[in-house]
Amino acid sequence: MRLPVILVAPARAENIGAAARAMKTMGFTELRIVASEAHREPAARRVAHGAGDIIDNIQEFDTLEQALADVDFTVATTARSRAKFHYYATPQELLPVMKEKAQWMSTLALVFGREDSGLTNEELALADVLTGVPMVADYPSLNLGQAVMVYCYQLTELVREAPMETQQMVDTHQLQALRQRMSNLLTLLDVADDLKMADWVQQRIGLLEQRDTAMLHRLLHDIEKKLAG
Repeated sequence: MRLPVILVAPARAENIGAAARAMKTMGFTELRIVASEAHREPAARRVAHGAGDIIDNIQEFDTLEQALADVDFTVATTARSRAKFHYYATPQELLPVMKEKAQWMSTLALVFGREDSGLTNEELALADVLTGVPMVADYPSLNLGQAVMVYCYQLTELVREAPMETQQMVDTHQLQALRQRMSNLLTLLDVADDLKMADWVQQRIGLLEQRDTAMLHRLLHDIEKKLAG
């Protein structure tokens, strides 16, 4: 299983270096950068201190959608106020969800937004699950490097555990295919303009376990066959 960390448009090289150092400390190795060249500045490597290999192997992308092209399950960080109808998990609640997904998916991604404005609504819509760190203080957010450390620490069990040999990887695009089938069905039933319901359906799909996903595919197949006949 791969678990890349994705930083969207980070502005400060120091923050990228701090993120790389946090990743290295907790056993994460793959860093992707979207719409930024700040990692090329010397400060990134200086702050990374011992995580130069992560800086050297950064993958660059123009858009978040491109960075997620090979990802089977996406977790995006945001503030609760922006979660809308999306399922929202704390870092502690996120671990069991991702452990289950890791048993049948090959690539899970953790996405962090801009230092000043986070992720756009369009970028958040690309995620399967949203997450945020509950805070007592009035200050609205963590430093980017601190946020990466919190999640890498919380999820380090994922990268430390040996892959399960007893469970064979299945089609890792089941969730994406299910989203498309559900969208098509809502359109066919002429209820796609009920945005609240459509959002709820699409966003709850990310919580489905492997068996539930397979069973819902079977149900949709039967519904589609009945409607076509």
